[in-house]
Amino acid sequence: MILFDLSRLVSRAGRETPTGIDRVELAYAEHLIAGRNPVSFTLMTPLGSFGGMSSGAAEKYVAELAEVWRQVGSSERIGRAKRLARSLRAAALWSGPRALRPRSRSALGGVVYMLVSHHHLEKRRAIARLKRRTRACFVCLIHDLIPIEFPEYALPGQNDKHRRRIETAAALADAVIVNSTVTRDGFAPYLAHAGRTPPVLVAPFGVDLPVPLPLGSPPVKPPYFVCVGTIEARKNHLMLLNLWRQLAVELGGSAPRLVLIGQRGWETENAIDMLERCPALRGVVLERSDAPDIEAARLIQGAQALLLPSFAEGFGFPLVEALALGVPVLCSNLAALRENGGDVPEYLDPLDGIAWRRAVVDYALPASPRRTAQLDRLSRWTPPTWQNHFAAVEALIAEAKSVGQNEAEDSTAPGPEGRASWFVARRTANIR
Repeated sequence: MILFDLSRLVSRAGRETPTGIDRVELAYAEHLIAGRNPVSFTLMTPLGSFGGMSSGAAEKYVAELAEVWRQVGSSERIGRAKRLARSLRAAALWSGPRALRPRSRSALGGVVYMLVSHHHLEKRRAIARLKRRTRACFVCLIHDLIPIEFPEYALPGQNDKHRRRIETAAALADAVIVNSTVTRDGFAPYLAHAGRTPPVLVAPFGVDLPVPLPLGSPPVKPPYFVCVGTIEARKNHLMLLNLWRQLAVELGGSAPRLVLIGQRGWETENAIDMLERCPALRGVVLERSDAPDIEAARLIQGAQALLLPSFAEGFGFPLVEALALGVPVLCSNLAALRENGGDVPEYLDPLDGIAWRRAVVDYALPASPRRTAQLDRLSRWTPPTWQNHFAAVEALIAEAKSVGQNEAEDSTAPGPEGRASWFVARRTANIR
């Protein structure tokens, strides 16, 4: 049985649009619900312990939230999702950990506790208690180590909190999923320090696009570019806004438009000031902070290119989604983006504003040589699929369960700190 942690998804009930991590947890929840293997759900309560809930209620909530994010989320539908989330939290709080024991004892083939977001991963004692009470294997997903490696782009204190999360995974996980070799290599020193070698699977995320996209005229007057992601310092929106201010002044009405798809984040006063107070950007830079998936996909599909000038990325969902829609990408020269984009995008230094200007001006042309060349490369690119991702994850879970059963049957099996002997080597798979 899979014991799937819904904590993050339940906490996102009031949001009109998802983040990348939200998308991943939703994809996992829908995959498990539709699958043949038994699945149960849990979440972290305000008391710091795990509680159970009705699988039917959890499945209803997942379906409702998916509709909010993928279609135009009406206030009525958002309100319904919030009410369902409140009922799930109340059920988990009322039932408490005791509700999970009978399910785990009756589960054929053992229990696998899955946490595929970073939500409460820092709570090592609570996760250790859950493992003991349910005799579960623990499988988690690590999205990135950005708050540790680039603390200047995170909220104060997030670097220490994220370090505790990564240390918990290194100490307790029986198997780990990562989205790129960049994330795997960043995680490796923590495993070495913990003296453990659980299998680590490198499995890129799949693309989940609305099919078919609605026909009609472009949602924004062409030519235009799109930038997808929360407006925050790490995403380097300020460079784009300064570039577009210059283009608007020099080109006037013939300047291409820039569409920002994403919520406003934290500590971005300079970027927000430009959006709200710079006269040159009015009508040229457009915000779509609450665009549901279907609208975002249409905006990307009609763009000259997706722009991703980030200073750090763990995977790069917008890059993969844009390429899957047949749209060129101009992005930062980062290892994680190169890993997923291959030789298709144009990679630029995020600090080289002149290079970005030249690329944007060229790609805005009706017959852009650089854009045409990228479209030719794109015709030979194959997007990663959720089908391949989950096939690899299921194999990883089977391996973790096999090891866990061997440990339970052998009274001399080592504890978490000595499990290295139970894994011949850390298994790494690259799934495309």
